[in-house]
Amino acid sequence: MESEEHKTAGKPGPIIKTATDLQRLKLEKLMMNPNKPVILPASHKEKDYNQTVPNFVRNVMGSSAGAGSGEFHVYRHLRRKEYSRQKNIQAMSIKEQQDLDFQTKLEENRRIAEEKTAKKRLKRLKKKERIKKNRNVKKNSEDENVQDEDN
Repeated sequence: MESEEHKTAGKPGPIIKTATDLQRLKLEKLMMNPNKPVILPASHKEKDYNQTVPNFVRNVMGSSAGAGSGEFHVYRHLRRKEYSRQKNIQAMSIKEQQDLDFQTKLEENRRIAEEKTAKKRLKRLKKKERIKKNRNVKKNSEDENVQDEDN
């Protein structure tokens, strides 16, 4: 064991200059043992403050005179909970508004793309019809020329 540490201690490691190099080294380390399971961290879950904050607070008090020394801490705790609940509500409304805006923008882009496609399709069909018509006109004129030559 010690001899291995001494061997690697004297050798300089790979030089990492960019984030790409770091990512490459991490991938190489993972690929050294492909049978080893990769542990992915769980995604962040949003807290639901509506369930933790009571809807009705019976002991309403302020931080002004008349409150005992211990009551202020209770008041401060309830106030922080209420502020965090309001902040969460505002964040959720902003997120919903952004989602709605995104969906409307997607729908608008889809509609514009469909209009462009329909316009180009119509243009292609008109061009096909023109080409067909020109071919028929040429064919008819050639047939007339052949009939004139026969007479």
